[in-house]
Amino acid sequence: MKQQTMLIPTLRSVGEEAAMASHRLMLRAGLIRQLAAGVYTYLPLAYRSLRKVEQVVREEMDRIGAQELLMPAMNPAELWRETGRWDTYGPELVTLGDRHERDFLLGPTHEEVITDLMRNEVNSYKKLPMALYQIQTKFRDERRPRSGLLRGREFLMKDAYSFHADAETLDETYRAMIEAYKRIFTRLGLDFRAVEADSGAIGGKENHEFMVLSDSGEDTLALCGSCDYAANIETAQVGEPEGGWAAADISRVPELKKIPTPKASTIRDVARLLDRQPAELIKSLLFIADDKPVLVLVRGDHEANEVKVKQALDARTCELADDETVRRVTGASTGFAGPVALKEDVKVVADLAVKGLADAVIGANETDAHFIHAAPGRDFGVDVWTDVRTVEEGDTCPQCGGMIRFARGIEVGHVFKLGTRYSEDMKANFLNATGKEQPFIMGCYGIGISRILAAIVEQHHDENGITWPSGAAPYPIHLIAVNVKDEAQKKLAEDLYEQLRQGGVEVLFDDRQERAGVKFKDADLIGIPLRITVGKRAADGIVEYKFRRSGESGELAAEELLGKLSELLKRVDESK
Repeated sequence: MKQQTMLIPTLRSVGEEAAMASHRLMLRAGLIRQLAAGVYTYLPLAYRSLRKVEQVVREEMDRIGAQELLMPAMNPAELWRETGRWDTYGPELVTLGDRHERDFLLGPTHEEVITDLMRNEVNSYKKLPMALYQIQTKFRDERRPRSGLLRGREFLMKDAYSFHADAETLDETYRAMIEAYKRIFTRLGLDFRAVEADSGAIGGKENHEFMVLSDSGEDTLALCGSCDYAANIETAQVGEPEGGWAAADISRVPELKKIPTPKASTIRDVARLLDRQPAELIKSLLFIADDKPVLVLVRGDHEANEVKVKQALDARTCELADDETVRRVTGASTGFAGPVALKEDVKVVADLAVKGLADAVIGANETDAHFIHAAPGRDFGVDVWTDVRTVEEGDTCPQCGGMIRFARGIEVGHVFKLGTRYSEDMKANFLNATGKEQPFIMGCYGIGISRILAAIVEQHHDENGITWPSGAAPYPIHLIAVNVKDEAQKKLAEDLYEQLRQGGVEVLFDDRQERAGVKFKDADLIGIPLRITVGKRAADGIVEYKFRRSGESGELAAEELLGKLSELLKRVDESK
């Protein structure tokens, strides 16, 4: 393609709202333009890269036997009401009504639609397992769309769904998808990790996120420095300390005693008032899980993890109770709750670290009062002991006992084992080998196509612009005629352009009547992996090649270019 007539509106600077490197560079390089908050137009260069990413994804999905289809973006609300997600998904749903006052939504994901298709079209185990996927625009009304393509309200996604008669074939497909995802992200030149994660509004049990490592990522990852354990901080488990979660010796602890703690409603205030360390206090938090109150206990220097609480209770919804509910259940204002003398009978879930506390401080369920000398098992009971706190750097790895460290990441893929979460709600059944009806066992597998584009730029750029890896570059070669007014340069460049095109090589040809400095700055900004420059030695038939990433350069005869092109392109990703 000739650059003179191609839509590549490069910019020297952009506004302060573009804080992420990928956002700034994709705007400056003429890849994207914002139409509305979180809604972008993909200009020709970006769209070419999107198609490259899509092709890699399709090849790897097809390789494991998944079948491509295309489902409607506009979904009838009644399907989502069957699963309860019309009400629980929240304000991120983009909803609309038609002229007949029928409710619809623009799909953020397609579990309901694909399950509806399968319950109507597949009724025998003989057709299973089956995996189906699509690449389609999705819609989510993000509260704060920002960071360019990393958090938009309209985005491109590959979503796949598998249907099974048994858990064994789900396991096989799940493993195959994980391996396919690893090949996809490797082919696209990304440094990534597969981490344990929360399933969120999708539901299901086992799931993994694929995170591109980046200091500017929104997610915090817990990684072990000694083994391959990796998890999102939302779900990272805390390993047992040496000696296990031993209960404290409470034989010499005095009796429970209530004392006044006026206006001391925080851990810091209570610790300061009583001359205690936060680790000697028990923090009591009231949650509402599936409309039922649950009291969660964690050590005072730890933070309760809402995702872990939800998982421990196998709940669909879980959130902190409001002040009014706290007063009703505990009899006190927020900050004075405790596990003794509650006004209502509630389940008590305690973090494992609480086992080791003796002579602890707890809320007295009375405003401006706490208990001292509290001991678990003696003064209050616990219904569930489990890990419900947020992991911290330096904690023990649950896999090998090593030390946990934190890193930042950008989510680009997520795979889930859904089980029968959707098929049971939607009565999507098939006849098994014994002739009995049973619900489909399901998995789902997503990749953010447009997020991948931004993640690549986050990992592959320098002070001058983008440094595309070959797998996602809009073109492999950028051919530059330094001075098109020079006849020798113009003729040689045009001859090479035609030879490359006839040889089936994709090439961007900078034939603009611009200064050499402008052309080279734009070339660095756009970041195509291999640059071929036709300059002052054109009359001698000599051209220069340069690798964008490493800056390595050299000269060769123009007549040798086609013969050596394959070797040069192989060296693109090797040049660091």
